[in-house]
Amino acid sequence: MQDQPSAVELIEAVTEFIRNHAMPQLQGHTAFHARVAANALDIVKRELEVGPAANAGEAARLKALLGTEGSLDELNRELCRRIEAGEIGLDTPALEEHLWQTTLTKLAIDQPNYSGYRRALEESGKA
Repeated sequence: MQDQPSAVELIEAVTEFIRNHAMPQLQGHTAFHARVAANALDIVKRELEVGPAANAGEAARLKALLGTEGSLDELNRELCRRIEAGEIGLDTPALEEHLWQTTLTKLAIDQPNYSGYRRALEESGKA
């Protein structure tokens, strides 16, 4: 077990410092780069919080879809191989749902405020 603070808490502290203390004193290109850095830290934080469960869910969907075992990378490579070979397509049960869920999860990590993502959550009743 790691001592406190956790990686997420450290990221939050640095992000808070950049946004609330450094950025107000910066201008122009430097302020822009500080905003980019804070946004990148937000993505890392969400990846740490959401990533493990998201990867486990993606792997479980792929295992069921493909009927095989493997690492997440191996399963994704197999999915790509089967799509390229014409062995699997959007008419394959569960593929469309897998792709949709994977896309929504990636947006939850990378762009959770993206209007299209928010609308998709509302339409699915998950917002």
